[in-house]
Amino acid sequence: MNDILKNTQNPESVYRPPELTTSITPLADLTPPQIVAELDRFIVGQDKAKRAVAIALRNRYRRLRLSEELREEIAPKNIMMIGPTGVGKTEIARRVAKIIDAPFIKVEATKFTEVGYVGRDVESIIRDLLEASIQMVREEKLKEVNEKAEVAANEKLVNYLVLQLYYKDKDRKKPAELEKQIELVEGDDKKDEPELSPEEKRRLKRRRRHVANMLNQKKLEEQTIEIDLDHDGSFGGIIEFVASMGTDEHGDSFPDFMESLGSLNRRRTRRLSVKDARRVLINEEAHKLIDFDEVVDEALRRSEQMGVVFLDEIDKIVGNGNETGPDVSGEGVQRDLLPIVEGSTVMTRYGSVRSDHILFIAAGAFHNAKPSDLIPELQGRFPLRVELDSLDKEDLKEILVKPHNSLTHQYIELLATEGVNLTFEDDGLDEIAYVASEVNRRNEDIGARRLHTVMERVLEEISFCAAERKGDCFVVNREYVQQQVGDLVEDEDLSRYIL
Repeated sequence: MNDILKNTQNPESVYRPPELTTSITPLADLTPPQIVAELDRFIVGQDKAKRAVAIALRNRYRRLRLSEELREEIAPKNIMMIGPTGVGKTEIARRVAKIIDAPFIKVEATKFTEVGYVGRDVESIIRDLLEASIQMVREEKLKEVNEKAEVAANEKLVNYLVLQLYYKDKDRKKPAELEKQIELVEGDDKKDEPELSPEEKRRLKRRRRHVANMLNQKKLEEQTIEIDLDHDGSFGGIIEFVASMGTDEHGDSFPDFMESLGSLNRRRTRRLSVKDARRVLINEEAHKLIDFDEVVDEALRRSEQMGVVFLDEIDKIVGNGNETGPDVSGEGVQRDLLPIVEGSTVMTRYGSVRSDHILFIAAGAFHNAKPSDLIPELQGRFPLRVELDSLDKEDLKEILVKPHNSLTHQYIELLATEGVNLTFEDDGLDEIAYVASEVNRRNEDIGARRLHTVMERVLEEISFCAAERKGDCFVVNREYVQQQVGDLVEDEDLSRYIL
């Protein structure tokens, strides 16, 4: 351990992570080169796959600018990404979800079964996409009304605190009664006369101003209060139940539906600190300001016109030609996917969703099968195919340092929380990349995921003693990497189990 505890003598040979930045841009502002550039910030290589995805996403925007008649005739060009595990297929899809303003879900093809077997049917893909779209629109609407909700929540918070701080239990009014009296006191154009004397009105106003000032000065944050809340159902408990939804939807929804019937118009009391109560009340008031019908309508539109589905592990549902056994179910899933990918109408609890213009991106390693082993009809639904390259030593080294969320940066920041200064020399990064590529070559090739295993082995001792070495500087160079994992790489049998 003392071999790596030293001051850095050559600053140029030490890897220093880039500053982390975030960038989420509406799709309308992103051209294909910009989409590729955004993906380059997180994914090394795989230019063909990035270009194909970027063009497909940009075509979504171009299509929406056409006349309605022509727009309906243009179908999305679905993509199939082919490549070994750990080369970036899933990461490309995950990053795409962060840079486009469109509903997106990632699903595993292996969790679906042919109709008649136990498991989820493929129509649940569209239902999940709609749920993701509703969540997206809901969060946008909440942000729009957040300021109004905060004002309303603070008013309620003042009322609750006035009740608790100034009224005895026997004289305490219900919050609703106090709010009514406050409205009568502060409203000049009220026809009804308040049931308070002039002195009581002045006293109530003084108390509310005093409490409001204390709230603004954050003097009551830890004060515990009781607040009344609506039931937990989102959007005020509006739940629709569509009898024509799929069988798995029945099973998931009916208990929730019955429970919601009993919870309508029911309020409950909670004891919270002022800090937590403010957050809860803001959330409650914000939901009251949202029109659920508008949220659903917008979510339906986005799902149909801009939705993206990433269908992973599609090679795992390829049959082996047998007419019996579980592979029949795999081929059945392929046939069930056909109408969804080609375009059909799926019933959900919120209404029908057409899948005609949803973009599907499929991915698979195809180690034991070929894309041509898929049933011909499904092959035709994915006209664009891109092959992702395996990762060599240089690619693995770039993955260690180039992405903004690189492994080296993650470990540096993690150990910095313990007061430990961790740096990587260039020859140390070379050695880590060499070890990962060598183990991939000898054993199963799992791509960049091998780096996680190697890095954990290399930094195990530093991580273990970091809490006791606060203020120390650790430099990871080639010598130290060889010291930690050199024997494992040389012993092929041992590396097979450990690395």
